[in-house]
Amino acid sequence: MLGCMSTVELAPSILSADLTRLAEQVKEVEAAGAERIHVDIMDGRFVPNLTFGPIVVEAVRRSTKAVVEAHLMIVEPEKYIPDFAKAGADIIQVHQETCPHLHRTIQQIHELGKKACVVLNPATPLVTIEEILGDVDEVLIMTVNPGFGGQKFIESTLPKIARLRQMLDARGLRCDLEADGGIGPATAGAVVKAGAHVLVAGAAVYGAKPGVAAAIQAIRAAAQAV
Repeated sequence: MLGCMSTVELAPSILSADLTRLAEQVKEVEAAGAERIHVDIMDGRFVPNLTFGPIVVEAVRRSTKAVVEAHLMIVEPEKYIPDFAKAGADIIQVHQETCPHLHRTIQQIHELGKKACVVLNPATPLVTIEEILGDVDEVLIMTVNPGFGGQKFIESTLPKIARLRQMLDARGLRCDLEADGGIGPATAGAVVKAGAHVLVAGAAVYGAKPGVAAAIQAIRAAAQAV
């Protein structure tokens, strides 16, 4: 059910990486075939955790040729979008829940020459982004409540992904559909079957005992088996 999108892309999240070896960990997933690097930006306000800023995005950018996506789980993201654009993020992802003027925020990202993604929490209905679908490059559906890595996948998000895929296909939109949270070999297939083709995985990659390369291979195999 990938619609017009057929290639599965993996975006390992450095939230679960060993930050004392950040460059090495980024290079390791890129060498294993990851197409993107996912950087979770948390402010301790919108979500109950505090993580990275533009300086980490800049460090990731210097370490990889892969696509770098900055997931802004912060209030008033419009104040910081220029900093993350300057730091080298290729895709800037903002939450619908933090953007009262979402069109304006998406326009701001595009004016900075970056791809724009809107993110929805598990309980936020799709109707809240229906008017913006034609203006974004990507939609990310959270499959856990944002704030912490290693959470259990929320099964009820699968029908939501499927409905969004139908909406995008019905409008003929070549908009990336990404899923983030609790994704690993056991859940990747169901997520792709529902219609997502970009998968964020953190603990399942960096916390896997067989190692990063084997973890990425296992997730990709599960995703492509549907």
